[in-house]
Amino acid sequence: MTLHEMRPVKTTEAHQTGGFAELVCSNSFKSKAPGSAPGMLKHEMATMGSLNLKMAQTAAVPGGEALAVDRDLFSAAVTRALSSHPLITLAPGEVIQPFENAITLFATGPLTSTGLTDWIAKTTGAEDCYFYDAIAPIVDATTVDPTRSFLANRYGKGDEVAYLNCPLNVAEYDAFIDALIAGEKVPPKAFEKEKFFQGCQPIEAISAGGRQSLRFGPMKPVGLTHPVTGEKFHAVVQLRPENLGRTAYNLVGFQTKLKYGEQARVFRMIPALHKAEFLRLGSIHRNTYVCGPKVLRSDLSLKGHPRVYFAGQITGVEGYLESSACGLLAAHFIYQRLAGLPHDAPPANTALGALLRHITGSDAKNYQPANIHFGLFETGYFDDGAGAMGKLSRDEGRARMVDQAARNFNHWWSAQAGPSPTPVTTHAHA
Repeated sequence: MTLHEMRPVKTTEAHQTGGFAELVCSNSFKSKAPGSAPGMLKHEMATMGSLNLKMAQTAAVPGGEALAVDRDLFSAAVTRALSSHPLITLAPGEVIQPFENAITLFATGPLTSTGLTDWIAKTTGAEDCYFYDAIAPIVDATTVDPTRSFLANRYGKGDEVAYLNCPLNVAEYDAFIDALIAGEKVPPKAFEKEKFFQGCQPIEAISAGGRQSLRFGPMKPVGLTHPVTGEKFHAVVQLRPENLGRTAYNLVGFQTKLKYGEQARVFRMIPALHKAEFLRLGSIHRNTYVCGPKVLRSDLSLKGHPRVYFAGQITGVEGYLESSACGLLAAHFIYQRLAGLPHDAPPANTALGALLRHITGSDAKNYQPANIHFGLFETGYFDDGAGAMGKLSRDEGRARMVDQAARNFNHWWSAQAGPSPTPVTTHAHA
């Protein structure tokens, strides 16, 4: 297989290195809790031998219930694994169309190049398949005021205390909101309309829903009390470690389109960050995705172009965990094809199956990017035929879904062994 990567020959406005799997937004692969939707997805990915999940675990940093990673260590680990693989040939440089007489897999991450975007738009007839994603700032840990912050996980969850919390009282919160609303933002380009993914909205977009909106989102104080005094707070900004040495923290959920100078001024109004030095300021970037239900077949190949496959963010999944899962599915489907096996996808009552069903089986007219969550699961798939699911509490129902999904996936995976595939030229574009 030949793996093409346009960086560092050609870079993007968000990436900073030429390494594989550089994380530009969050450093989190979401919850590790077995009873959560991300936890279900991790179990299935681990069963399939996900490289990204293995490397994430080796580069893990304290993150409470979340699997958070050191970005540099993670990228370096993935790069080493791919560079040393005997069956992978690396080819630097941009790819703007499929390869003839070869299987081509496009897994272009959060920022697809203009040349390839043009080919996709022309081929699929799409003109505005994009949304804006935003990057949260990273702060130097030594510049966070220890007298105005405290270490704690929400509700005390997680094996290790990971989050540095920066509380605000009513007056401090109100002043922060006033400054945030008045702060100068980066305007959208004249030919683009702003379309933000719900899970990654800039804090300005959230605050537009009302002055208290942030207190029910990234500044939610619920479940956080001072470990010494027991004090509760009006609002709290959580900081999550960026690396093993905890020399850097990112502001969780603080994606922003404030101009750089405004970010430093406004964020230093948070009491614990009054002397903060920012190692990276927030920004916004445009993500390209296709309308999966309209243009992709159930094996993630492009309708009308059976040798062209899509995986990751470009299919309309949101998040590094989901993008990795989608890539794993595409790779397995290509393996089935090369081995002469019939297409066989994970059942819809598994996490991977639910994600795939969203990508390829949603209503095309209302298709939107999504991450893994219980809303992607239809409870009917987990019912026993007697309507028992409707009689259970939410927690009981989800526990049943988690248990059944694990058994369903393990049964599907145990039947996937097949003959070795016949060698065929394959190109993957990361």
